[in-house]
Amino acid sequence: MGSMNRKKRIFLMSGILVVLVFAVLLTSHYVTPVSTNAADKKQTKVPKNIIFIVGDGMGMPVIKAYRTFKQEKLGSPKAQTVWDPHLVGMQTTHPDDPRDNITDSAAAATAMATGKKTYNDAIAVNQEKEPLRSVVEAAKEAQMKTAFVVSSDITDATPAAFGTHNVSRKNKEQIANHFFDEKIGGEHKVDILLGGGMQYFNRKDRDLVKEFKKSGYSILRSKDDLTSQSSAKMLGLFQEDELDRAIDRPKHVPTLKDMTQAALTQLNQDNSHGFFMLLEGSTIDSAGHENDVVGAMSEMEDFEKAVQAALQFAKKDQETLVVITADHATGGFSFGADGMTSETGYKWDPAPILAAKKTPVYMAKKIAGGQSIRDVLHTNIDFTLTKEEISQVEKAAQSGEASTIQLSIQHIFDQRSFSGWTTFAHTGEDVPVYAYGPGKAAFQGWIDNTKQGKNLFHIIESPSTYRP
Repeated sequence: MGSMNRKKRIFLMSGILVVLVFAVLLTSHYVTPVSTNAADKKQTKVPKNIIFIVGDGMGMPVIKAYRTFKQEKLGSPKAQTVWDPHLVGMQTTHPDDPRDNITDSAAAATAMATGKKTYNDAIAVNQEKEPLRSVVEAAKEAQMKTAFVVSSDITDATPAAFGTHNVSRKNKEQIANHFFDEKIGGEHKVDILLGGGMQYFNRKDRDLVKEFKKSGYSILRSKDDLTSQSSAKMLGLFQEDELDRAIDRPKHVPTLKDMTQAALTQLNQDNSHGFFMLLEGSTIDSAGHENDVVGAMSEMEDFEKAVQAALQFAKKDQETLVVITADHATGGFSFGADGMTSETGYKWDPAPILAAKKTPVYMAKKIAGGQSIRDVLHTNIDFTLTKEEISQVEKAAQSGEASTIQLSIQHIFDQRSFSGWTTFAHTGEDVPVYAYGPGKAAFQGWIDNTKQGKNLFHIIESPSTYRP
């Protein structure tokens, strides 16, 4: 009898232990860990400001390559990117397209700007071509200031989807018109527009530059203008189309960091209701489409400096949420490629890329324009080229096509660095999400890109002391 009672007690205790273990597991899965960081403890309110940052085409292998590039440049094997400490999750990127399961920038931006999936090419419209309300429109309705800072032309897919509506991203002149014509409560939706694309705003059929100026905007054309003429309303159009790669950029054209700091300075003045800022390293994607590893690393470096400025602002301010992500990956970049052997070492080598003074795009244009092949290569590449490498560029130059010459120069950098590419288009893998500041917990875990928009709507429309 005593033995039976003892067995019952053991069985009962075992059952209680199983329940307790299950409860602990359940709690650890659903409860967000409490941060011990002093700065995080201050971040208990609804964020007053939002800086939403997109590295266009910035897949994980490109991030890995840039981190390695930075470590080599600094001579520090433990160096990180400024966003590395703030990784909170990953996001899916697929569109809702009858044909495609890999997104373009328009569908991805629409998902993040509106919280809704749509077809590739769509600029904040649904499958029925009807406008979808964006977080920028919600921000304006909440009396928040707004700014877009991009290295593309301002009518490009990401800024277009956050700021306008159109059935196709290709309708760039219409999109430029919409930036002026679409208003909230009689006000333009975006107070500060900084990037490229003058050709879409200053046209024979319509001079939007003049219209924006008449509407109270400062018109900026150079880095000096950005310094001397900054104001609460700015239209900065620093090149005719997208900005040149950072390594190739003329001195009068501002960096992404220059534009970011100028925008933040203005947004933070008389800032009673907060602001929403879109920051995009747009031309990471352009370099990926060209399979240009020199251009990609140049754009990543330019992007990181701008992100650092945004994070520094947020860390000092303590009322700003910063979200950093990508819309998709581009080029199918591989960190390591054919040619690596046990003799060469299994190593992606950034040293040849660091030796480039200009991109292959820049060099190819000079050669196609009639300049000496050897002079262009020796002036802009700080390593000794082999006879075979020079010969392959000379052979490409016989075509007279800058694009053919460009590929031959890119091949040199790819072979020496062991960089690989699988496509000139996008790829469909998940991309990382980083977040800092109040509200960052909502972006944790494995999420769909529509969750970005849903989270942003929730933050902007939540009752707070900032947005009555």
